[in-house]
Amino acid sequence: MKPLNPPGGTSPALVGVALPEVLDGISTALCLVHPVHLMVVAANGAALALLGRNERDCLGLRITELCTTPHDLAFWHEVSLGMDDRITADTLLPQPGGAAPVPVTLRVWPLPAQGLLAVEWVDCRALRRVERALDEQVAELQATLESTADGILVTDLHGHIRNFNRRFAEMWRLPPELSGQRDDDAVRAWLRAQVADADAHDRRLALLDGAPLVKCSDTVALRDGRVFECVTLPQSSHGLPVGRVASFRDISERLEASRRIDTLALTDALTALPNRQALAHRVDFLLALAAREGDPFALMFLNIDHFKHINDTLGHAFGDRVLREVAERLKGSLRQVDTVARLGGDEFVVLVHQADHAGAEASARRLLDAMQAPFLHGGLSFTVTCSIGIALHPLDGHTLDELLTRADAAMSSVKEAGRASFRFHQARFDAEAVDGRSRLRLDHAMRLALPAHHFQLHYQPQVDMRTGAVGSVEALIRWHDPVLGDVSPGEFIPVAEESGFIVAIGAWVLREAVRQAAEWQRTGLPLVVSVNVSALQFQQEGFVDSVATALRQAELAPEWLELELTESILVQDVNQALQRLNMLARLGVKLAIDDFGTGYSSLAYLKRFPIDRLKIDRSFVNGLPTDESDVGIASAIVNMARALRLEVVAEGVETAAQAQFLREAGCDQYQGFLYSRALPAAELRARLSAP
Repeated sequence: MKPLNPPGGTSPALVGVALPEVLDGISTALCLVHPVHLMVVAANGAALALLGRNERDCLGLRITELCTTPHDLAFWHEVSLGMDDRITADTLLPQPGGAAPVPVTLRVWPLPAQGLLAVEWVDCRALRRVERALDEQVAELQATLESTADGILVTDLHGHIRNFNRRFAEMWRLPPELSGQRDDDAVRAWLRAQVADADAHDRRLALLDGAPLVKCSDTVALRDGRVFECVTLPQSSHGLPVGRVASFRDISERLEASRRIDTLALTDALTALPNRQALAHRVDFLLALAAREGDPFALMFLNIDHFKHINDTLGHAFGDRVLREVAERLKGSLRQVDTVARLGGDEFVVLVHQADHAGAEASARRLLDAMQAPFLHGGLSFTVTCSIGIALHPLDGHTLDELLTRADAAMSSVKEAGRASFRFHQARFDAEAVDGRSRLRLDHAMRLALPAHHFQLHYQPQVDMRTGAVGSVEALIRWHDPVLGDVSPGEFIPVAEESGFIVAIGAWVLREAVRQAAEWQRTGLPLVVSVNVSALQFQQEGFVDSVATALRQAELAPEWLELELTESILVQDVNQALQRLNMLARLGVKLAIDDFGTGYSSLAYLKRFPIDRLKIDRSFVNGLPTDESDVGIASAIVNMARALRLEVVAEGVETAAQAQFLREAGCDQYQGFLYSRALPAAELRARLSAP
């Protein structure tokens, strides 16, 4: 590139100027300008490309022709007046053909040795694109921060606040002056003043400052009762941590809703007392405490006496009022550490903490005293009493179910004894006192045993007092279980009667006894077979038909079957009992009253019933012949039977003296260990066939 002589004559300052090699070696757009005439005297390739001109058009160009604003003209006018310092300004360079001007940064500095000005244009288009992209990203980020429902706080590695959104300021209720100034110390002081535990807040921040890569999620409780969920994540750039982003979400309503749900799930809706589920939690706590520290406690099962009468007489709405008042009275008579819960209906449970026998008794008496005050309904005043059963841990059980079962049983015994009192659970060891869980197991085992043929019949001979001959036998059920072993009838028969399974057992006994009697008849061993009939079985509508069906299927004549019924069956519904007895008598079977003397039988009823035999209960035979009471009762039964033309059989005869007395008194037959225990059918045949 060669220097250019300006139009209008040669300028002394331009003579000998030749700098093309220097200019072309520079990558930025650079030109040399006369300081007075402001003409371009030299330009490098980068400048020509930026200006969009060739060398001929560019050299000799007045620099003012590249001005696009009055501000630029003023700038160059000031330059022409003389300058000795570097000047930097931003401007726009025009482009030929009406193209959009190019944003540039203009730098001008004098070259005293050459008497020229150096002018440099730095193309800012790429920079502007980067700036616009950054502005867009910042705008998007800000929009994102402001659009979220969470409060966002951005800090650097030193904990200095870099940004936060409006939601953060709203949640923390920052004053406007703090939101605008972004004073770190003031904002941090404000946040610390809002939290409920400032020391814990400081420890949390210190932990995060010392671990820039740690992710943290916890809750922050505020003094005003609100609770924030805070999630803190590290912020990285090029794989290195540069700060943290913390998001805050107000979970106060969610926690309150959860608490309300928990309250509803654990609270009785009517009385607001703890319900069964809450009671279970409380018992679990007391059991754990007892295991650790050995503290005993008492569980009381409380039932309102005759509450049904209140509902029936005054209505269920008033009954609900009574239940609520009972709940308040129970709570008011106990300590704060004790618990009152409602299971449902008129059943309440009281847990007495650290209570032995004496402490439980004192608490029960306070509960009974609390119920003494009259209840009011309009102008009506009445008294409500309750019955309380008490179970002690660990004496009476180690689980809620065990303690409830024992306390319920004790409460039931209070009801039976007259109500309005309390009673402790008393362990019972007789066969009839099988607890609830044992009854369930026994009932289930019985239902499996019947189809599995685990029941069998044994037969006890009934001996003629005068001849010693055996003309009849009593069928007695026996049960050998593969798991339980031999189960006594005294244990499983009451359970069967309670559950109703006695009907199925009785039907099987009837069919099996009739079948065996028919077999004996066919094989030359004619015996009358006596079968016990339970009250529930006798009351079934199809009972008489079932007897007829069993006889018909076995092809046994009715006179070889005797049905033994207790006195209680006959007096429950006399007219119905008489109707069925007459139907059985017409069928041709024999009828006997079992365990005579232990119940209640009117002589007028006995005259009407088609009975064939009376059986003296073993309880009146045990003391014979020395016990005067047994002597009198046995003699009276025999005499009464004679007057009614009935046969008499004595049960439980074990000694010759007993047999001798009964024979002399006029008894017809006896059964008992004196002759033989009850035997399986094969052993009985062998016994009776022996010479």
